[in-house]
Amino acid sequence: MVKRDPLLSTASDTYLGFDFGNKKIGVAVGQITTHSASPLRTLPAINQAPDWQAISQLIQEWQPVGLVVGVSKQIDGSDNLITPRMLKFCRQLEGRYQLPVYQQDETLSTFESKQMLFDDVKVSATKLWAVQDQLAAQLILQTWLNNRTNNDPH
Repeated sequence: MVKRDPLLSTASDTYLGFDFGNKKIGVAVGQITTHSASPLRTLPAINQAPDWQAISQLIQEWQPVGLVVGVSKQIDGSDNLITPRMLKFCRQLEGRYQLPVYQQDETLSTFESKQMLFDDVKVSATKLWAVQDQLAAQLILQTWLNNRTNNDPH
């Protein structure tokens, strides 16, 4: 008998991914079965705080079984200036929604998302500002999904 992963045995295999920032938060959606993530939205922060109403609406709409948050560190593994706020965001998500929150190294995800945009087309600064964080969230979530495929849940 094959032992099933408890995350795969649920009715939904949808996860939301977050690229946390002081001014805005990128959001992506992905599924274990398809091993794919897609950009979803960029949420503006309100006075450097998450827009909990908008996040609650996304949780209600997508009914995820878990949340993945990008956490950045210095190259040597130590915290950078925003790391404590990212970790606080993880705790708040878990406390508010009673869902497992997985942390994913997000080193260079925003840089990579900008490169993707510049490589594809010429993008205006306004368009870049609007979508780079949701693309970074997609990269964070896709990396986590790829790791899950390789039997590494974290």
